[in-house]
Amino acid sequence: MKRIAARFILYFILISIGYAYLYPLLYMFTTSFMTVEDLVNPTVSWIPSKMTLENFKKSWNVLEASKTLLNSVYLSAIPSILQTLVTALIAYGLSRFKFPLKRLWLFLILATFLIPTQVTIVTKYMLFSRLGIIGNPLVSFLPALTGQGIRSSIFILLYYNFFNMLPKAFDEAAELDGANSFQIFYRIFLPLSIPAIITTFIFSLVWYWNETLLTGMLLGNEIKTLPIALRDFAAKFALMFPAADGSAANRINEGIRMAATIITILPLLITYLVLQRQFVESLERTGITGE
Repeated sequence: MKRIAARFILYFILISIGYAYLYPLLYMFTTSFMTVEDLVNPTVSWIPSKMTLENFKKSWNVLEASKTLLNSVYLSAIPSILQTLVTALIAYGLSRFKFPLKRLWLFLILATFLIPTQVTIVTKYMLFSRLGIIGNPLVSFLPALTGQGIRSSIFILLYYNFFNMLPKAFDEAAELDGANSFQIFYRIFLPLSIPAIITTFIFSLVWYWNETLLTGMLLGNEIKTLPIALRDFAAKFALMFPAADGSAANRINEGIRMAATIITILPLLITYLVLQRQFVESLERTGITGE
């Protein structure tokens, strides 16, 4: 009886937590297919009486998704890949080599994570302006390539702790076989750090995808991403679909907003579904439990 009661409590807690996380997604999904009539009908709450794709068509056009989606993919995927590899290399050096003031460097790396982005955004803009790359994708690629990408410090520390768990015997055996430090890194450490790589890549991809402050300031109107287009969605919708004679037909409504939101987050959801198994396993092996 105690086991049944304990299991019931456990399932109740898990279902409650799951519902809290899934409710916003379910609400967005069902609302995005509703017509204006369903939205104003109090008897329709979850299941639309008549499903429509008109909300998605309008949202796709307003977001200019054919262009902004491509921009989002390469402005998030490329820096994420660079950041995943570079932070691993930096962590390998911190883990396996001895040099003066090593603890100070680790402290400074942690300090960069604690400093808010808003504090350094002006100096970043001035630096990139002097380099003449404002409005160029290099403003995202260069920091990732030098280990200064979005929240790179937490990935360096993740790799650092992971590499410290690997025995030094691996290095010694490889050195006896004539391997140099870089060969040890990419032939031994990288294959063994697949869990850390997957964790780093997914978190990095999400953070780069959702970044609007730095992207909007450093790229301006030269390159627009989906999240930035979503930020300006209401104003652009009013310009593209002006309401005529007070009619509600072309006015923005909840269904259109939810459709635009789904278009924006759908690539991330697909990525997670594809890598779900590897991601969960990597979290268990690297010790990450969430933000």
